[in-house]
Amino acid sequence: MRRFSVRIAVAALLLLPLAVLAKEPVDLQVITKIKQEEFRNSKVMETLFYLTDVYGPRLPASPAYRKAARWCVERLTEFGLENAHLEPWGTLGRGWVLKKFRLELLEPSYKPLLGFPPAWVGGTNGPVSGEPVLLKIDSEEDFEKYRGKLAGAIVLVGTAEPIEPEDRADVRRFTEDELRELSLLRMPGERPDWWRRRAEFRRRWQLRRKLNEFLKEEGVALVIRRSRGQDGTINVSRGGSYKLGEDPAIPTVVLAAEQYNRLARLLEKNIPVKIAAEIEVEFTTDDTLGYNVIAEIPGTDRKLKDQIVMLGAHLDSWHAGTGATDNATGCAVVMEAVRILKAIGVKPRRTIRVALWDAEELGFLGSRGYIKKHFGDRKTMELKKDHARLSVYFNLDNGGGRIRGIYLQGNDAVRPIFEAYLEPFHDMGATTVTIRNTGGTDHLAFDEIGLPGFQFIQDPLDYSRRTHHTNMDVYDHVFRSDLMQASIIMASFVYHAAMRDEMIPRKPLPKPRQPASR
Repeated sequence: MRRFSVRIAVAALLLLPLAVLAKEPVDLQVITKIKQEEFRNSKVMETLFYLTDVYGPRLPASPAYRKAARWCVERLTEFGLENAHLEPWGTLGRGWVLKKFRLELLEPSYKPLLGFPPAWVGGTNGPVSGEPVLLKIDSEEDFEKYRGKLAGAIVLVGTAEPIEPEDRADVRRFTEDELRELSLLRMPGERPDWWRRRAEFRRRWQLRRKLNEFLKEEGVALVIRRSRGQDGTINVSRGGSYKLGEDPAIPTVVLAAEQYNRLARLLEKNIPVKIAAEIEVEFTTDDTLGYNVIAEIPGTDRKLKDQIVMLGAHLDSWHAGTGATDNATGCAVVMEAVRILKAIGVKPRRTIRVALWDAEELGFLGSRGYIKKHFGDRKTMELKKDHARLSVYFNLDNGGGRIRGIYLQGNDAVRPIFEAYLEPFHDMGATTVTIRNTGGTDHLAFDEIGLPGFQFIQDPLDYSRRTHHTNMDVYDHVFRSDLMQASIIMASFVYHAAMRDEMIPRKPLPKPRQPASR
Protein backbone atom coordinates (compact mmCIF):
# COMPACT_ATOMS: atom_id res chain seq x y z
CA MET A 1 0.00 0.00 0.00
CA ARG A 2 2.80 2.38 0.88
CA ARG A 3 4.67 1.73 -2.42
CA PHE A 4 1.42 2.24 -4.37
CA SER A 5 0.77 5.55 -2.55
CA VAL A 6 4.28 6.73 -3.41
CA ARG A 7 3.69 5.97 -7.07
CA ILE A 8 0.46 7.99 -7.00
CA ALA A 9 2.24 10.90 -5.35
CA VAL A 10 5.05 10.80 -7.93
CA ALA A 11 2.52 10.68 -10.77
CA ALA A 12 0.66 13.64 -9.29
CA LEU A 13 3.89 15.64 -9.11
CA LEU A 14 4.68 14.81 -12.72
CA LEU A 15 1.22 16.00 -13.79
CA LEU A 16 1.41 19.20 -11.74
CA PRO A 17 3.33 21.20 -14.38
CA LEU A 18 0.67 20.25 -16.95
CA ALA A 19 -2.04 21.58 -14.63
CA VAL A 20 -0.09 24.80 -14.15
CA LEU A 21 0.43 25.13 -17.89
CA ALA A 22 -3.30 24.60 -18.47
CA LYS A 23 -4.20 27.61 -16.33
CA GLU A 24 -5.29 30.70 -18.24
CA PRO A 25 -2.12 32.76 -18.85
CA VAL A 26 -1.88 36.26 -17.41
CA ASP A 27 0.94 38.66 -18.28
CA LEU A 28 1.94 40.21 -14.97
CA GLN A 29 4.53 42.46 -16.62
CA VAL A 30 1.85 44.09 -18.75
CA ILE A 31 -0.39 44.43 -15.70
CA THR A 32 2.44 46.19 -13.89
CA LYS A 33 2.80 48.62 -16.81
CA ILE A 34 -0.97 49.21 -16.83
CA LYS A 35 -0.96 50.04 -13.11
CA GLN A 36 2.05 52.33 -13.37
CA GLU A 37 0.59 54.26 -16.29
CA GLU A 38 -2.70 54.82 -14.49
CA PHE A 39 -1.16 55.69 -11.14
CA ARG A 40 1.32 58.16 -12.66
CA ASN A 41 -0.52 59.68 -15.62
CA SER A 42 -4.25 59.14 -15.11
CA LYS A 43 -6.55 61.17 -17.35
CA VAL A 44 -9.79 59.56 -16.23
CA MET A 45 -11.06 62.49 -14.13
CA GLU A 46 -10.16 64.98 -16.84
CA THR A 47 -12.27 62.96 -19.28
CA LEU A 48 -15.10 62.84 -16.73
CA PHE A 49 -14.90 66.62 -16.27
CA TYR A 50 -15.44 67.29 -19.95
CA LEU A 51 -18.27 64.77 -20.28
CA THR A 52 -20.14 66.19 -17.26
CA ASP A 53 -19.27 69.81 -16.44
CA VAL A 54 -18.62 70.85 -20.04
CA TYR A 55 -20.94 68.70 -22.20
CA GLY A 56 -23.44 67.09 -19.82
CA PRO A 57 -26.32 66.40 -19.75
CA ARG A 58 -26.41 64.31 -22.94
CA LEU A 59 -30.03 63.57 -23.79
CA PRO A 60 -30.39 61.29 -26.86
CA ALA A 61 -30.87 63.20 -30.13
CA SER A 62 -29.99 66.50 -28.45
CA PRO A 63 -27.35 68.97 -29.68
CA ALA A 64 -25.52 68.44 -26.36
CA TYR A 65 -25.22 64.70 -27.02
CA ARG A 66 -23.74 65.27 -30.46
CA LYS A 67 -21.25 67.83 -29.13
CA ALA A 68 -20.11 65.36 -26.47
CA ALA A 69 -19.89 62.55 -29.03
CA ARG A 70 -17.75 64.65 -31.37
CA TRP A 71 -15.46 65.54 -28.46
CA CYS A 72 -15.08 61.82 -27.65
CA VAL A 73 -14.04 61.15 -31.26
CA GLU A 74 -11.39 63.88 -30.99
CA ARG A 75 -10.22 62.63 -27.60
CA LEU A 76 -9.88 59.01 -28.72
CA THR A 77 -7.94 60.18 -31.77
CA GLU A 78 -5.59 62.13 -29.47
CA PHE A 79 -5.09 58.95 -27.45
CA GLY A 80 -3.80 57.28 -30.63
CA LEU A 81 -6.79 55.14 -31.60
CA GLU A 82 -7.61 54.69 -35.26
CA ASN A 83 -10.80 55.13 -37.26
CA ALA A 84 -12.50 57.13 -34.52
CA HIS A 85 -15.86 58.27 -35.85
CA LEU A 86 -19.56 58.80 -35.25
CA GLU A 87 -21.45 55.86 -36.69
CA PRO A 88 -25.19 56.12 -37.34
CA TRP A 89 -27.11 53.15 -35.95
CA GLY A 90 -30.55 54.11 -37.30
CA THR A 91 -33.34 56.66 -36.99
CA LEU A 92 -33.82 57.91 -33.44
CA GLY A 93 -36.31 60.76 -33.71
CA ARG A 94 -36.54 64.29 -32.43
CA GLY A 95 -34.37 66.01 -29.90
CA TRP A 96 -35.62 67.96 -26.91
CA VAL A 97 -34.00 71.02 -25.36
CA LEU A 98 -35.15 72.74 -22.17
CA LYS A 99 -34.79 76.48 -22.85
CA LYS A 100 -36.36 78.02 -19.76
CA PHE A 101 -38.00 76.80 -16.57
CA ARG A 102 -39.35 78.29 -13.38
CA LEU A 103 -41.78 77.08 -10.74
CA GLU A 104 -42.77 79.30 -7.82
CA LEU A 105 -45.10 79.19 -4.85
CA LEU A 106 -46.81 82.59 -4.58
CA GLU A 107 -49.32 81.92 -1.75
CA PRO A 108 -49.52 81.45 1.20
CA SER A 109 -45.89 82.65 1.06
CA TYR A 110 -43.34 83.04 -1.69
CA LYS A 111 -40.83 80.28 -2.35
CA PRO A 112 -38.93 79.06 -5.42
CA LEU A 113 -39.76 75.38 -5.92
CA LEU A 114 -37.22 72.71 -6.81
CA GLY A 115 -38.30 70.55 -9.73
CA PHE A 116 -37.51 69.51 -13.30
CA PRO A 117 -39.65 68.93 -16.38
CA PRO A 118 -39.31 65.36 -17.73
CA ALA A 119 -37.80 65.05 -21.20
CA TRP A 120 -39.99 65.46 -24.27
CA VAL A 121 -42.87 67.18 -22.49
CA GLY A 122 -44.41 70.24 -24.11
CA GLY A 123 -44.02 73.84 -23.01
CA THR A 124 -46.59 76.07 -21.32
CA ASN A 125 -46.57 78.70 -24.12
CA GLY A 126 -45.77 81.44 -21.65
CA PRO A 127 -46.40 81.87 -17.91
CA VAL A 128 -49.27 80.05 -16.22
CA SER A 129 -50.54 80.60 -12.68
CA GLY A 130 -53.43 79.66 -10.47
CA GLU A 131 -54.63 77.55 -7.57
CA PRO A 132 -53.73 73.92 -8.16
CA VAL A 133 -56.19 71.04 -8.00
CA LEU A 134 -55.17 68.03 -5.91
CA LEU A 135 -56.11 64.80 -7.68
CA LYS A 136 -56.75 61.66 -5.64
CA ILE A 137 -56.59 58.84 -8.20
CA ASP A 138 -56.49 55.18 -7.15
CA SER A 139 -58.34 53.68 -10.11
CA GLU A 140 -59.91 54.63 -13.45
CA GLU A 141 -63.27 55.08 -11.70
CA ASP A 142 -61.82 58.13 -9.93
CA PHE A 143 -61.51 59.96 -13.27
CA GLU A 144 -65.25 60.73 -13.21
CA LYS A 145 -64.90 62.96 -10.14
CA TYR A 146 -62.85 65.40 -12.22
CA ARG A 147 -64.30 65.09 -15.68
CA GLY A 148 -65.17 68.48 -17.18
CA LYS A 149 -63.52 70.40 -14.30
CA LEU A 150 -59.84 70.59 -15.26
CA ALA A 151 -59.60 72.75 -18.38
CA GLY A 152 -56.65 75.12 -17.99
CA ALA A 153 -55.95 73.84 -14.48
CA ILE A 154 -52.67 73.19 -12.67
CA VAL A 155 -52.99 69.73 -11.09
CA LEU A 156 -51.05 67.87 -8.42
CA VAL A 157 -51.23 64.12 -8.96
CA GLY A 158 -51.42 62.31 -5.62
CA THR A 159 -51.74 63.12 -1.94
CA ALA A 160 -48.95 63.81 0.54
CA GLU A 161 -46.86 60.74 1.36
CA PRO A 162 -44.95 60.74 4.65
CA ILE A 163 -41.18 60.57 4.37
CA GLU A 164 -39.49 58.29 6.86
CA PRO A 165 -35.99 59.55 7.75
CA GLU A 166 -33.50 56.71 7.37
CA ASP A 167 -30.52 56.12 9.63
CA ARG A 168 -28.35 54.86 6.79
CA ALA A 169 -25.27 56.15 5.05
CA ASP A 170 -25.72 57.21 1.44
CA VAL A 171 -22.44 55.70 0.24
CA ARG A 172 -22.26 51.92 0.59
CA ARG A 173 -19.74 49.30 -0.51
CA PHE A 174 -20.30 45.57 -0.83
CA THR A 175 -19.38 43.60 2.28
CA GLU A 176 -17.60 40.26 2.02
CA ASP A 177 -20.80 38.50 3.05
CA GLU A 178 -22.75 40.26 0.30
CA LEU A 179 -20.16 39.32 -2.31
CA ARG A 180 -20.19 35.73 -1.09
CA GLU A 181 -23.97 35.62 -1.44
CA LEU A 182 -23.77 37.24 -4.86
CA SER A 183 -21.40 34.53 -6.04
CA LEU A 184 -24.01 31.82 -5.38
CA LEU A 185 -26.23 30.47 -8.13
CA ARG A 186 -29.84 31.59 -7.83
CA MET A 187 -31.93 28.47 -8.38
CA PRO A 188 -35.06 28.40 -10.60
CA GLY A 189 -38.02 29.78 -8.71
CA GLU A 190 -35.91 32.10 -6.58
CA ARG A 191 -36.80 35.66 -7.49
CA PRO A 192 -35.57 38.97 -6.09
CA ASP A 193 -38.11 41.16 -4.27
CA TRP A 194 -38.58 43.52 -7.22
CA TRP A 195 -39.64 40.58 -9.39
CA ARG A 196 -42.47 39.75 -7.03
CA ARG A 197 -43.64 43.37 -7.09
CA ARG A 198 -43.66 43.72 -10.88
CA ALA A 199 -47.42 43.08 -11.19
CA GLU A 200 -48.09 46.09 -8.98
CA PHE A 201 -45.56 48.17 -10.95
CA ARG A 202 -47.34 47.22 -14.16
CA ARG A 203 -50.75 48.15 -12.73
CA ARG A 204 -49.52 51.57 -11.61
CA TRP A 205 -47.83 52.22 -14.95
CA GLN A 206 -51.00 51.40 -16.89
CA LEU A 207 -53.06 53.62 -14.58
CA ARG A 208 -50.59 56.47 -15.02
CA ARG A 209 -50.69 56.13 -18.83
CA LYS A 210 -54.49 56.27 -18.83
CA LEU A 211 -54.45 59.22 -16.42
CA ASN A 212 -52.13 61.13 -18.76
CA GLU A 213 -54.55 60.52 -21.63
CA PHE A 214 -57.45 61.71 -19.48
CA LEU A 215 -55.64 64.90 -18.39
CA LYS A 216 -54.74 65.69 -21.99
CA GLU A 217 -58.36 65.28 -23.07
CA GLU A 218 -59.41 67.60 -20.24
CA GLY A 219 -57.01 70.33 -21.40
CA VAL A 220 -54.90 70.58 -18.25
CA ALA A 221 -52.34 73.41 -18.34
CA LEU A 222 -49.67 71.87 -16.08
CA VAL A 223 -49.13 68.60 -14.22
CA ILE A 224 -47.02 68.47 -11.04
CA ARG A 225 -45.85 65.07 -9.80
CA ARG A 226 -44.03 64.03 -6.64
CA SER A 227 -40.46 62.78 -6.98
CA ARG A 228 -39.58 59.35 -5.61
CA GLY A 229 -36.43 60.74 -4.02
CA GLN A 230 -36.01 62.69 -0.82
CA ASP A 231 -33.63 65.25 0.69
CA GLY A 232 -33.97 67.37 -2.45
CA THR A 233 -33.11 64.49 -4.79
CA ILE A 234 -35.40 64.49 -7.82
CA ASN A 235 -35.87 61.39 -9.97
CA VAL A 236 -36.75 62.49 -13.48
CA SER A 237 -36.43 60.91 -16.91
CA ARG A 238 -38.89 60.85 -19.82
CA GLY A 239 -42.38 62.34 -19.86
CA GLY A 240 -43.19 62.34 -23.59
CA SER A 241 -42.31 60.71 -26.88
CA TYR A 242 -39.09 61.18 -28.87
CA LYS A 243 -40.72 59.70 -31.97
CA LEU A 244 -41.35 61.88 -34.98
CA GLY A 245 -44.87 63.09 -35.63
CA GLU A 246 -46.29 62.51 -32.14
CA ASP A 247 -47.92 65.32 -30.16
CA PRO A 248 -45.97 66.78 -27.24
CA ALA A 249 -46.94 65.50 -23.80
CA ILE A 250 -48.68 67.73 -21.27
CA PRO A 251 -46.33 70.26 -19.63
CA THR A 252 -45.16 68.46 -16.49
CA VAL A 253 -42.86 69.07 -13.54
CA VAL A 254 -41.45 66.50 -11.13
CA LEU A 255 -41.24 68.31 -7.79
CA ALA A 256 -39.00 67.56 -4.81
CA ALA A 257 -40.94 65.25 -2.48
CA GLU A 258 -40.73 67.52 0.58
CA GLN A 259 -42.05 70.52 -1.35
CA TYR A 260 -44.76 68.47 -3.04
CA ASN A 261 -45.93 67.18 0.34
CA ARG A 262 -46.19 70.73 1.68
CA LEU A 263 -48.42 71.79 -1.21
CA ALA A 264 -50.57 68.69 -0.87
CA ARG A 265 -51.02 69.18 2.88
CA LEU A 266 -52.07 72.81 2.36
CA LEU A 267 -54.64 71.81 -0.24
CA GLU A 268 -55.96 68.97 1.93
CA LYS A 269 -56.56 71.54 4.69
CA ASN A 270 -58.33 73.89 2.21
CA ILE A 271 -55.72 76.60 2.66
CA PRO A 272 -55.45 78.73 -0.51
CA VAL A 273 -52.38 77.97 -2.63
CA LYS A 274 -51.20 79.81 -5.74
CA ILE A 275 -48.49 78.61 -8.11
CA ALA A 276 -46.77 80.26 -11.08
CA ALA A 277 -44.81 78.34 -13.69
CA GLU A 278 -43.24 78.60 -17.11
CA ILE A 279 -41.70 75.88 -19.28
CA GLU A 280 -40.09 76.68 -22.62
CA VAL A 281 -38.84 73.78 -24.71
CA GLU A 282 -37.60 73.16 -28.24
CA PHE A 283 -38.09 70.02 -30.31
CA THR A 284 -35.24 69.58 -32.81
CA THR A 285 -35.57 67.63 -36.07
CA ASP A 286 -32.54 68.83 -38.06
CA ASP A 287 -30.88 65.41 -37.61
CA THR A 288 -33.10 62.48 -36.68
CA LEU A 289 -30.38 59.80 -36.74
CA GLY A 290 -28.76 58.26 -33.67
CA TYR A 291 -24.97 57.96 -33.40
CA ASN A 292 -22.53 55.72 -31.53
CA VAL A 293 -18.88 56.64 -31.01
CA ILE A 294 -16.55 53.97 -32.41
CA ALA A 295 -12.72 53.72 -32.41
CA GLU A 296 -10.10 50.96 -32.65
CA ILE A 297 -6.67 49.71 -31.75
CA PRO A 298 -5.95 47.48 -34.77
CA GLY A 299 -4.87 43.90 -34.22
CA THR A 300 -1.38 42.83 -35.29
CA ASP A 301 -1.64 39.04 -35.62
CA ARG A 302 -2.00 37.98 -39.24
CA LYS A 303 -4.50 35.25 -38.36
CA LEU A 304 -6.38 36.97 -35.53
CA LYS A 305 -6.47 40.69 -36.42
CA ASP A 306 -9.93 40.41 -38.02
CA GLN A 307 -11.35 39.16 -34.72
CA ILE A 308 -12.68 41.77 -32.33
CA VAL A 309 -12.60 42.42 -28.58
CA MET A 310 -14.99 45.20 -27.59
CA LEU A 311 -15.45 47.39 -24.54
CA GLY A 312 -18.09 50.02 -24.04
CA ALA A 313 -20.46 52.15 -22.00
CA HIS A 314 -23.40 54.38 -22.88
CA LEU A 315 -22.79 58.05 -23.55
CA ASP A 316 -26.35 59.35 -23.32
CA SER A 317 -27.84 60.56 -20.04
CA TRP A 318 -30.91 62.18 -18.54
CA HIS A 319 -31.02 65.91 -18.08
CA ALA A 320 -31.59 66.89 -14.43
CA GLY A 321 -27.94 66.23 -13.53
CA THR A 322 -24.92 65.98 -15.80
CA GLY A 323 -25.00 62.21 -16.31
CA ALA A 324 -21.93 61.50 -14.18
CA THR A 325 -22.53 58.05 -12.67
CA ASP A 326 -25.00 57.15 -15.42
CA ASN A 327 -22.87 56.87 -17.36
CA ALA A 328 -20.01 59.30 -17.92
CA THR A 329 -18.03 57.24 -15.40
CA GLY A 330 -18.35 54.16 -17.62
CA CYS A 331 -17.34 56.16 -20.70
CA ALA A 332 -14.39 57.72 -18.90
CA VAL A 333 -13.19 54.30 -17.75
CA VAL A 334 -13.37 52.62 -21.18
CA MET A 335 -11.69 55.63 -22.78
CA GLU A 336 -9.01 55.53 -20.09
CA ALA A 337 -8.51 51.79 -20.57
CA VAL A 338 -7.70 52.15 -24.26
CA ARG A 339 -5.58 55.25 -23.54
CA ILE A 340 -3.50 53.15 -21.13
CA LEU A 341 -3.04 50.37 -23.68
CA LYS A 342 -1.87 52.84 -26.31
CA ALA A 343 0.39 54.64 -23.83
CA ILE A 344 2.24 51.46 -22.81
CA GLY A 345 2.61 50.41 -26.44
CA VAL A 346 0.94 46.99 -26.44
CA LYS A 347 0.43 45.20 -29.77
CA PRO A 348 -2.83 43.28 -29.40
CA ARG A 349 -3.27 40.21 -31.57
CA ARG A 350 -6.97 40.94 -32.05
CA THR A 351 -8.49 44.32 -32.86
CA ILE A 352 -9.73 46.19 -29.78
CA ARG A 353 -12.82 48.27 -30.49
CA VAL A 354 -14.32 50.80 -28.10
CA ALA A 355 -17.98 51.82 -28.37
CA LEU A 356 -19.81 54.64 -26.58
CA TRP A 357 -23.47 53.86 -27.05
CA ASP A 358 -26.32 56.19 -27.88
CA ALA A 359 -29.87 56.00 -26.45
CA GLU A 360 -29.29 53.28 -23.85
CA GLU A 361 -31.81 55.07 -21.66
CA LEU A 362 -34.47 54.53 -24.32
CA GLY A 363 -33.99 50.75 -24.43
CA PHE A 364 -30.43 49.99 -25.64
CA LEU A 365 -31.27 51.56 -29.01
CA GLY A 366 -27.67 52.40 -29.90
CA SER A 367 -26.15 49.03 -29.05
CA ARG A 368 -29.07 47.08 -30.52
CA GLY A 369 -28.90 49.15 -33.70
CA TYR A 370 -25.16 48.52 -33.96
CA ILE A 371 -25.59 44.80 -33.41
CA LYS A 372 -28.32 44.53 -36.02
CA LYS A 373 -26.11 46.39 -38.48
CA HIS A 374 -22.92 44.39 -37.82
CA PHE A 375 -23.80 41.06 -36.22
CA GLY A 376 -27.38 40.05 -37.01
CA ASP A 377 -31.08 40.31 -36.22
CA ARG A 378 -31.99 39.23 -32.70
CA LYS A 379 -35.58 38.50 -33.69
CA THR A 380 -34.89 36.14 -36.60
CA MET A 381 -31.32 35.12 -35.61
CA GLU A 382 -30.20 35.74 -39.18
CA LEU A 383 -26.50 36.34 -38.51
CA LYS A 384 -23.91 38.40 -40.37
CA LYS A 385 -20.31 37.43 -41.06
CA ASP A 386 -18.91 39.55 -38.21
CA HIS A 387 -20.96 37.56 -35.68
CA ALA A 388 -18.31 34.84 -35.88
CA ARG A 389 -15.50 37.40 -35.45
CA LEU A 390 -16.48 38.97 -32.12
CA SER A 391 -14.64 37.36 -29.24
CA VAL A 392 -16.14 39.27 -26.31
CA TYR A 393 -17.74 42.53 -25.16
CA PHE A 394 -17.06 44.11 -21.72
CA ASN A 395 -19.48 46.74 -20.38
CA LEU A 396 -19.38 49.23 -17.49
CA ASP A 397 -22.69 50.78 -16.41
CA ASN A 398 -23.62 50.22 -12.76
CA GLY A 399 -22.62 53.61 -11.39
CA GLY A 400 -19.19 54.94 -10.49
CA GLY A 401 -18.18 52.28 -7.96
CA ARG A 402 -14.96 50.31 -8.20
CA ILE A 403 -15.03 46.87 -9.80
CA ARG A 404 -15.54 44.00 -7.33
CA GLY A 405 -15.90 41.18 -9.84
CA ILE A 406 -17.84 40.16 -12.93
CA TYR A 407 -21.15 38.53 -13.89
CA LEU A 408 -20.74 35.40 -16.04
CA GLN A 409 -24.14 35.80 -17.70
CA GLY A 410 -24.83 32.10 -17.21
CA ASN A 411 -21.68 31.12 -19.14
CA ASP A 412 -19.79 28.57 -17.01
CA ALA A 413 -17.10 28.09 -19.66
CA VAL A 414 -15.61 31.54 -18.99
CA ARG A 415 -15.34 31.06 -15.22
CA PRO A 416 -11.70 29.86 -15.13
CA ILE A 417 -10.70 32.55 -17.62
CA PHE A 418 -12.19 35.41 -15.65
CA GLU A 419 -11.00 33.99 -12.32
CA ALA A 420 -7.47 34.11 -13.72
CA TYR A 421 -7.98 37.63 -15.05
CA LEU A 422 -9.21 38.82 -11.62
CA GLU A 423 -6.54 37.12 -9.50
CA PRO A 424 -3.92 39.89 -9.88
CA PHE A 425 -6.50 42.40 -8.61
CA HIS A 426 -7.61 40.67 -5.41
CA ASP A 427 -5.58 43.24 -3.47
CA MET A 428 -7.67 45.95 -5.18
CA GLY A 429 -10.94 44.40 -3.96
CA ALA A 430 -11.92 42.60 -7.19
CA THR A 431 -12.49 38.97 -6.21
CA THR A 432 -16.00 37.84 -7.14
CA VAL A 433 -17.06 35.77 -10.13
CA THR A 434 -20.77 34.94 -10.23
CA ILE A 435 -22.78 32.89 -12.68
CA ARG A 436 -25.59 35.41 -12.26
CA ASN A 437 -26.54 38.17 -14.66
CA THR A 438 -27.27 41.80 -13.99
CA GLY A 439 -29.89 43.59 -16.07
CA GLY A 440 -30.38 47.01 -17.56
CA THR A 441 -27.07 47.47 -19.40
CA ASP A 442 -25.87 47.22 -23.01
CA HIS A 443 -24.20 43.84 -22.48
CA LEU A 444 -27.70 42.35 -22.75
CA ALA A 445 -27.90 43.45 -26.39
CA PHE A 446 -24.91 41.19 -27.11
CA ASP A 447 -26.09 38.29 -25.00
CA GLU A 448 -29.55 38.17 -26.60
CA ILE A 449 -28.00 37.43 -30.01
CA GLY A 450 -25.61 34.80 -28.68
CA LEU A 451 -22.47 36.93 -28.31
CA PRO A 452 -20.38 36.89 -25.12
CA GLY A 453 -21.25 40.14 -23.34
CA PHE A 454 -20.40 40.86 -19.72
CA GLN A 455 -20.99 43.54 -17.09
CA PHE A 456 -18.69 44.07 -14.11
CA ILE A 457 -19.85 43.99 -10.49
CA GLN A 458 -19.42 47.46 -9.01
CA ASP A 459 -19.70 48.87 -5.51
CA PRO A 460 -23.15 50.47 -5.20
CA LEU A 461 -21.96 53.67 -3.45
CA ASP A 462 -24.91 56.10 -3.56
CA TYR A 463 -26.03 55.11 -7.07
CA SER A 464 -29.51 53.74 -6.32
CA ARG A 465 -30.11 55.94 -3.30
CA ARG A 466 -28.92 59.29 -4.62
CA THR A 467 -27.63 59.65 -8.19
CA HIS A 468 -29.43 57.27 -10.56
CA HIS A 469 -31.59 59.39 -12.92
CA THR A 470 -31.56 62.37 -10.55
CA ASN A 471 -30.40 65.95 -10.26
CA MET A 472 -27.58 64.67 -8.03
CA ASP A 473 -25.94 62.69 -10.83
CA VAL A 474 -22.98 65.06 -11.02
CA TYR A 475 -19.17 65.06 -10.97
CA ASP A 476 -19.03 65.63 -7.20
CA HIS A 477 -20.51 62.18 -6.48
CA VAL A 478 -17.62 60.32 -8.16
CA PHE A 479 -14.58 58.80 -6.42
CA ARG A 480 -11.34 59.23 -8.37
CA SER A 481 -9.72 56.12 -6.88
CA ASP A 482 -12.69 53.98 -7.95
CA LEU A 483 -12.42 55.08 -11.58
CA MET A 484 -8.66 54.51 -11.58
CA GLN A 485 -9.12 50.97 -10.25
CA ALA A 486 -11.84 50.22 -12.79
CA SER A 487 -9.71 51.59 -15.65
CA ILE A 488 -6.82 49.29 -14.72
CA ILE A 489 -9.01 46.19 -14.55
CA MET A 490 -10.85 47.04 -17.77
CA ALA A 491 -7.56 47.56 -19.61
CA SER A 492 -6.23 44.23 -18.33
CA PHE A 493 -9.35 42.24 -19.23
CA VAL A 494 -9.46 43.71 -22.73
CA TYR A 495 -5.74 43.16 -23.32
CA HIS A 496 -5.73 39.54 -22.21
CA ALA A 497 -8.86 38.70 -24.21
CA ALA A 498 -7.19 40.23 -27.26
CA MET A 499 -4.03 38.17 -26.74
CA ARG A 500 -5.33 34.65 -25.96
CA ASP A 501 -5.02 31.91 -28.57
CA GLU A 502 -8.76 31.17 -28.68
CA MET A 503 -11.81 33.40 -28.63
CA ILE A 504 -13.88 33.64 -25.44
CA PRO A 505 -16.24 30.61 -25.20
CA ARG A 506 -19.88 31.11 -26.15
CA LYS A 507 -23.19 29.79 -24.89
CA PRO A 508 -25.52 27.99 -27.33
CA LEU A 509 -27.26 30.37 -29.74
CA PRO A 510 -30.71 31.55 -28.63
CA LYS A 511 -33.72 30.57 -30.69
CA PRO A 512 -35.33 33.14 -33.04
CA ARG A 513 -38.07 35.26 -31.51
CA GLN A 514 -40.02 35.32 -34.76
CA PRO A 515 -39.77 33.58 -38.15
CA ALA A 516 -37.53 35.14 -40.79
CA SER A 517 -39.40 37.14 -43.43
CA ARG A 518 -39.66 35.58 -46.87
